[in-house]
Amino acid sequence: MELIFATVLGALVGSFINVVILRLPKDGESIVFPPSHCPQCQALIRWYDNIPMISFLLLLGRCRQCRQPISWQYPAVELLMALLSFALYRTFGLSPSFPVYFIFCGALLAIIFIDLHHQIIPDLISLPGIALGFAASFLVPGLSWQDSALGLLLGGGIFYAIAAGYYLLAQRAGMGGGDIKLLAMIGAFLGWRALPFVIFTSALLGSVIGIGAMIKQKKGGKTVIPYGPFLAVASYLYLFFSNEIWRLADRYYFP
Repeated sequence: MELIFATVLGALVGSFINVVILRLPKDGESIVFPPSHCPQCQALIRWYDNIPMISFLLLLGRCRQCRQPISWQYPAVELLMALLSFALYRTFGLSPSFPVYFIFCGALLAIIFIDLHHQIIPDLISLPGIALGFAASFLVPGLSWQDSALGLLLGGGIFYAIAAGYYLLAQRAGMGGGDIKLLAMIGAFLGWRALPFVIFTSALLGSVIGIGAMIKQKKGGKTVIPYGPFLAVASYLYLFFSNEIWRLADRYYFP
């Protein structure tokens, strides 16, 4: 029952994350008011049409009022957050780690889609996330406040140095300030030991996707792709598979 509750909770919060993704990048728009409504006809969405994933299927992916298509992003985000919550419960149970990393996973999920759509990472997510990640280090077993503090300082510092060096060499920005603050947030939640894996894995994923984008956009070195989603995916991998990652590292790199 606890596992079912955690999964349902994830789906419900995923519905709210959809609101954050849609409204937060828009200046002056509240994530609370007005209530959920169709972005095409502005009709208010009734509670029975706002049940995560189920309502989308019952409505056949269309608004009840105007019959315009509903984006597949809505049920996808709800499903992803439900799966993340499921995985968090299987990994941490109902320990203090569960609510802490539930918030962390939700914030990363919102960042993924906002960065994909707008190429920005809102300070309203990353800056409070840095503070919350550090505060949570006093609750999460296995994460000391020293590890968290060093993680946020190194996370922000490493990417700041990379961004500054790239700018000096290329005379143009290669990394946004949002990525710098995001890695600081990741370091605060996961600790400094997570940073080598997160940086390497995100760079690897970004390189593979970036090559494909360069071929498609035909802009060469001027191709622009959002980097936040790769940092988020690498963070998810470390959060759920850190024990396996360190076992492999001890076996192959620290004999």
